[in-house]
Amino acid sequence: MPYTKILFKPGIDKEGTSLTAENGWFDGNLVRFRRGLPEKVGGWAKNSTSILEGTPRALHDWVNLDGTDLLGVGTTYKYYIQQGSDFSDVTPIRETTSAGDATFAKVGNSDATITVTENGHGASINDYVTFSGAAALDGGSGSGNITAAVLNQEYQIASIVDANSYTIEAKDTSGNTVLANSSDSGNGGGSTVAAYQLNVGLDTYVSSTGWGAGGWSSGSFGSVTPLSANNTLRLWSHDNFGEDLIINPRGGSIFRWDNSNGLTTRAVELQTIAGANLVPTRCLQVLTSDVDRHLIVLGSDSLNANGTARTGTIDPLLISFSDQENLLEFESKATNTAGSLRISSGSLIVGGLKARQEILIWTDVSMHSMQFIGAPFTFGLNLINDNVGLIGPKAVVNGDNGIYWMSSDGFYFYNGSVSKLPCSVLSHVFDDLNLSEVYKNFAFTNREFNEVGWFYCSASSTEPDKYVVYNYIEQVWSIGELERYSWIDKGIFSFPLATGKSGNSYYLYNHESGNDNDGSPMDNVFIESGDFDIEDGDKFYSVREIIPDIKFTGSNGNAALNVVLKTRDFPNDSPTEKVSSSITNTTKKIDTRARARQAIYRVESDDDNDVSARNGLEFRLGATRFNFREDGKR
Repeated sequence: MPYTKILFKPGIDKEGTSLTAENGWFDGNLVRFRRGLPEKVGGWAKNSTSILEGTPRALHDWVNLDGTDLLGVGTTYKYYIQQGSDFSDVTPIRETTSAGDATFAKVGNSDATITVTENGHGASINDYVTFSGAAALDGGSGSGNITAAVLNQEYQIASIVDANSYTIEAKDTSGNTVLANSSDSGNGGGSTVAAYQLNVGLDTYVSSTGWGAGGWSSGSFGSVTPLSANNTLRLWSHDNFGEDLIINPRGGSIFRWDNSNGLTTRAVELQTIAGANLVPTRCLQVLTSDVDRHLIVLGSDSLNANGTARTGTIDPLLISFSDQENLLEFESKATNTAGSLRISSGSLIVGGLKARQEILIWTDVSMHSMQFIGAPFTFGLNLINDNVGLIGPKAVVNGDNGIYWMSSDGFYFYNGSVSKLPCSVLSHVFDDLNLSEVYKNFAFTNREFNEVGWFYCSASSTEPDKYVVYNYIEQVWSIGELERYSWIDKGIFSFPLATGKSGNSYYLYNHESGNDNDGSPMDNVFIESGDFDIEDGDKFYSVREIIPDIKFTGSNGNAALNVVLKTRDFPNDSPTEKVSSSITNTTKKIDTRARARQAIYRVESDDDNDVSARNGLEFRLGATRFNFREDGKR
């Protein structure tokens, strides 16, 4: 019989069965579609060898007036600004003690544990504190190990003893453990100053925080747990006000990093800056209105009854905005444009995003448009849709042609009106969500390939370990597995940037860089077709030959792939692997001896091969030809 050429339809389709995806692709990993054809995604490599402390869940890039490229990175522990390959710690200081308020005591000899006593320290486990002015515990004899140099540095708190004391683990300036000895009997003297950084945030989502934020009828009916930075998942929002960076840990205060002071200075609380007036002390998100130059605060704490002070308690539906060109003035006056609005639907603001000439705001059940209208009201708030919310604060992104976001029941698009995206992998994603960690799900763009996508926590994971991608030009979907915590598209920087984990450490990675996993082969790359009937499926056919159409385009001329053929006689049969053949760019055909009614075609990375055949692998699939021969009806 003549060869049968099959050009499988682009995109992954998992909404039906493998058989209903006939002549299409049913599954894949680390493969995208471009011009209708599947190809391996680009690789990734560390942007810097610097380790990020805490889970990095937020990225923001900008250029200051002297042309310097800067990147803000918010983690569960800290906030960094990267310039070049260096990360500067600009985490705000929440408290600096008076000299002598903090004292030290060793726990025992040959032990690195040091107890720090400071009344009402307000610290939590893993908080960071920097000591200065401390004296050696040996009283200056020179015979002890806990020297002034050991004490006068940054420490991460190891444990909380009580409200007035905690422990640290003594180390030298290289991070090596230092053990106390019998001479270390002092308390560090009366000049020690402790500078406490902002309390670290939670690495898990707490669904019961805030009125109406938990599951219906869960917990104590009618109870309220006030939203704060200490009882919510640590998510940072950030935006620029000119050259300066405005940052907010969700549920916490608002901080400004002053670009003019340089990278050696830390961000400071906005309400403490001279001239600040009724600045919100707690909120859920900050952003700036670029054209009209207002600081927008979503989920702001309210004013007291007299309007003379902030209450410190978040109103999760309140929007406050500063005076034009003045981010320190939030008191509404006849002579300025400061003020507030309150959303009337939903239980809390989940997130907001700047769009073209409007700010889009989602609650848990609705979507609104906030637009600058000028005096006397400054901003107007319009309901766009009262039946679609946002699944998490980071699950929305600006695409080239509109706004894309993930709701609790699907993926949506907005370019003046709201529409639900037809999705061929909808059940695959939403039947596999960890509903307790949806606030970690985040959206991203990869404009070079016309893609928007979402990293999400699968049902078996507490971190975003899977992704779904939509090619908005070709309108096809792809899926895969990859653990990432945040992403920002290329633009200011030459590559898309994402944060990931290697071993137990977090790093910043360049994506679409090379073809490998940070210098190692990219494993478990595959694409698999749905079942296709051999002829009409009414007869048994033998498959004698496969002529693959694969273009190897990577840097490795010896690269190898596996071609796999699975067969079954009936749709409910388990597929049987009949062929698994390693091929290279010189392979002409694959001889087979398979007999069945239905077949599945799979191309995968040759993970059993040595590194020399796997590094630098890049491939693109075309049309595959099969030699089918009739083999009877039995």
